[in-house]
Formats: sequence, structure tokens, C-alpha cells
Amino acid sequence: MTIINDPFKGTFGNLENLVDKITEVLGCPVTIEDANHRLLAYSLHDDRTDPVRISTIIGRRVPEKVINNLWKDGVIPRLNQSDEPLRIPSVSDMGFSERVAISISQKGEVLGYIWVLENDNWLSEEQLSLLKLAAQTAKNQLLQLQVRKKKKEEGYQEFFWQLLTGHIKSHNEIKRKLEQLSIIPSFPIAILVFQFNEEINPKNEKHITYMITTTQQVKIPLHVIDRNELILLVTPLTAKDLQESIDKFITNFISHMEKRYKIQHIKGSCGNIYDNYEKVEASYQEALTVLRLKNKFPAEIGEIHNYHQLGIFRYLDVILEKNRLDKYKNPVLIQLLEYDKVNKTQFLETLEVFLNKDSNIHEAAKELHVHANTLNYRLKRISEICGVDFKNQNEKLTLYVDIKINKLLKEEHL
Repeated sequence: MTIINDPFKGTFGNLENLVDKITEVLGCPVTIEDANHRLLAYSLHDDRTDPVRISTIIGRRVPEKVINNLWKDGVIPRLNQSDEPLRIPSVSDMGFSERVAISISQKGEVLGYIWVLENDNWLSEEQLSLLKLAAQTAKNQLLQLQVRKKKKEEGYQEFFWQLLTGHIKSHNEIKRKLEQLSIIPSFPIAILVFQFNEEINPKNEKHITYMITTTQQVKIPLHVIDRNELILLVTPLTAKDLQESIDKFITNFISHMEKRYKIQHIKGSCGNIYDNYEKVEASYQEALTVLRLKNKFPAEIGEIHNYHQLGIFRYLDVILEKNRLDKYKNPVLIQLLEYDKVNKTQFLETLEVFLNKDSNIHEAAKELHVHANTLNYRLKRISEICGVDFKNQNEKLTLYVDIKINKLLKEEHL
């Protein structure tokens, strides 16, 4: 058995000194990242470096397309499940040269990674063993960083809750707090809420942190977890349209959480976009409204994410309250309900599906699993029973809205 002297014993002071020592020992360019692929330290390189390393150094984190590719190829899962060095083949169309990587972990929790760009200098078995020793030394540095980061995040979360609940509203007070926390405000802003099927546990919280840190679609200066909900404040990462970036982020977040971590049935929502932090509470309440209505009307608006896309559903609560004050109930719906009870028919369901499908006979018949002629007959009978004019757009809209309001009333009585 070969006994290897540990060249990484002793105190290095910071990660920059450690990364220089690793480069000296291995003879290759080295980078150290945190668990979310943010660059912590890097060594100098010669002309033989690759585009991915240059992009990582300039952007201070690994490009998102590279992270996605490493997940698809199974590289990151293998790194996370082992404390052994892993040789990773090149991906020429991404500018990714062959590398050796190792995770830096403590009791099974990944704290970060060391990446070694081999170029033409392949690491020997002895050098790979030295890389394992370097990872052990880096662990202590990353644990210290983690403690400092946790304290900082606690301050962020307290401030974010003050914004979300409207306890801090004045422009000057918000500005002062942002300066205290070293947050550079950028605009416009919006609040996103992701609702999980169950309370978010510490393991899933780590997955979430990874996802929102590695994304390069939006900037997320503030986030907080409230039981089964993840709440984010997002701003543009580039000059691109924020709404478009938000839509892509919501879709990708839900998709990646399912594919990478097997977490299913996440619902996403977004409040309106605003130009100042005083509107955080408003955007938050709008995002919650989207979730509430999506849960009540999954067939109608289950695929909608944004408050401004809700259409008539935004006004259902207001109309419901007006109906209560006026003691109003739609006579057509009452009549149909009674007819269905007496005659064991499904005319009310037929009417709802027909209106949901924008009066499209073929689509509605398909949903009801009946022939188009059968549906036409039912609609004719509904018209005869209740006097409904299906050519009158106003009448159809009124029926559509009142059917949805009846659903809200049923939810309240459950």
C-alpha cells in the first residue's frame, strides 16, 4: 500500500490559496464551486482552456445549459452520490473539455465541487488520491461559508416577509433595508408562488435552493418557504421581457423538479409585474389568488400561471358577493337542476361542458363521450325546458359565470 503525504495539511486562509495549491500539486487549472454551481475560487489558466471555464469565471457560475446537460448525462447525480473523483468526457458542441470532478461533502450533504481541467495532462491514480485529500481540506472552508450564508439568509427572509405582509411599505424604509442587506434593487419585479402537495421538508428545500440558484432565466434576490409553498421575488436577468422569462422559468422549474427529484404535481403562479417594491404585497396576493382559483377550477384554468390571464375568473368573488346581497340565483340553473333530479338526466353537466368548450359541438361531444347528434338533441331540450337562446352571447356568458359561481358556493359548503 502506497502512503501518500498530504500536501493540503495546514491552514490556507481562504479558498483562493487552496485552489492555487491544488493547481500546483496537480499541474492543471482548477475551480471550486458551491453546491449550487456558483464559482467560489479559480486558478489561472493558459491558452488551452475551454469556453465553459471562461463563461463560468466571467459569470461567476456554471452556465445553465451546461448544468442541464450534466444532469441529463447523469454526471451530477453520480457526483452527489460518491466521494470518489469522476472523469467526465468532453462535449464538443458545448465547448466542454474533458474534466475530473469530485464532490465536497459532509455526512452525505454536498457542500460543493472541485473541477480539474486536464487538457493533455491526465491525472494518475496517485493524483486522483491527492484530489480526494484536497476535497477534505476544502470541506472545512465550505462549512464556514455555509454558517455565514445561513445568518445572511435569515436577514433576507425576515425582510421579505415584511414586504409580503405589507408591514414595511414606505419607499425610504424599503430603500434603507435593501442597503443594509446589500441588495441592489432591479426592476420590474413580480412574486411567484409554487405550491407543493405536501409540506416542504429540509431535503426538498435543498433541491429548491439548487434550482433557484442555478437558473439563468430570472434573478431571484429573495425567497422564503411557507409550509408547502415556495415564494419568490423575481426580476429580469437580462433586458428580455420579464413575463416571457417568468413563463419559461415556471415551466422549467416544475419539469426539472419532477425529472430530477421525482417531486410531482407542483402548481405555479405569478402576480402582476410592478415597478417598485411597495407593490410586493399586491403581487403576492395576486399569485395566491391564481393558486386558489386553479385548485377550484383545474379543468378550466389549471394550465394558467399568471394573474392577468385569469379573465372572468378574477371577478367571480365580486359577482358572488353581489349575488348574495341581491339574494340572486340563476333561474335557468335552478330549473335544470330540478329537471335533472326528477328525470335522471345530466342536462346541467351537458350545458357546462358545452359552454366550457366555447360552444364547440364536436369538442363538447367528445368530452361527454356522446355522439354530436345526441348533444344537439340535449341542447334543443335545454332550450325548450328553460328558454335558453344559444345564439345569444350575453345569455351564454351569464350562464357560464353563474355555473362557476355555483362551484365556488359548493366549495364553501364542503
